[in-house]
Amino acid sequence: MEAHYYYQGSNAGLYQDELNFLNNSARQVKIEISKMLVGQNEYIDLMLAAILSGGHVLLEGVPGIAKTLSAKLLSKTLSVGFSRIQFTPDLMPTDVVGTTVFNMKSSEFNFKKGPVFSNFILIDEINRSPAKTQAALFEVMEEKQVTVDGITHVMDFPFFVIATQNPIEQEGTYRLPEAQLDRFLFRVKMKYPDLEEEKLILRKFVNDFSNKQINDVQKVLEAKDLKRCQEIVENIYIKEELLDYIAKIVFGTRNNGDLFLGASPRASLAILKASKAMAALSGRNFVIPDDIRMVATPVLNHRIIPSPEKEMEGITAEDIVSNIIKNIEVPR
Repeated sequence: MEAHYYYQGSNAGLYQDELNFLNNSARQVKIEISKMLVGQNEYIDLMLAAILSGGHVLLEGVPGIAKTLSAKLLSKTLSVGFSRIQFTPDLMPTDVVGTTVFNMKSSEFNFKKGPVFSNFILIDEINRSPAKTQAALFEVMEEKQVTVDGITHVMDFPFFVIATQNPIEQEGTYRLPEAQLDRFLFRVKMKYPDLEEEKLILRKFVNDFSNKQINDVQKVLEAKDLKRCQEIVENIYIKEELLDYIAKIVFGTRNNGDLFLGASPRASLAILKASKAMAALSGRNFVIPDDIRMVATPVLNHRIIPSPEKEMEGITAEDIVSNIIKNIEVPR
């Protein structure tokens, strides 16, 4: 199947060197992360794909499953600015984006930047803050800029947000509105480790109660390297038939009896970008249907809402996406 989708342009040889650079970088990032993190390979691939395609990630899972640790380890492999924001019920929008303060010496108002002015932003428990604080992220996550008092402040490259939330404990939380969820490229639902991974976790930390091993994680990529990798991903080849395949998957979420809300064109573009990143991470300069199927669920699971009847039956968004994909013919 892959040969059918293979792209061999005039710069194929040169482009292979670029792919090798991306793959070697991604492999080194995974090696560094594995110094502390056991398993979770699929989730690391998705986070890397998000960074390479310029998207943001929402990590969802029960406490203690390494959501925050995964994000921190990934940030340590990047030689860029890092900022962590703990969302709480009393957090104000100005605590996130910053505020204008009066300078007594100069008798002028100056803008004091908030913690969102960094490159890699970790937002812990994003659903702990009310809607007005969550809304502070709308502009910056979509347009990579902040407007305060009519003045626009553009973020430096790169700008990447990883947010975490606990889907079980809902007391004292605020549900993320659909407009906020739509800003995330992926919603990644992290699962418990299996038995063998649990054993490895215990052995890894048997003599390290204070997580000293995190100091062993080395930086791999600088901002200019990330820019180079994003340009490589952007130029990955995708056939017209696969663009139609993406459109059919997203269109299948609309006017669907199992869904109360379908996905918007932003979801189509998200699948396009993420599938190119997955192809690049696999060492290919072309997209295949497997790349699209791999990213379709994490792209769509937070952008669609099952009908009340299906929710009562225990049918999840993931089940519906899987069913939609099964009913669409794979391009040959």
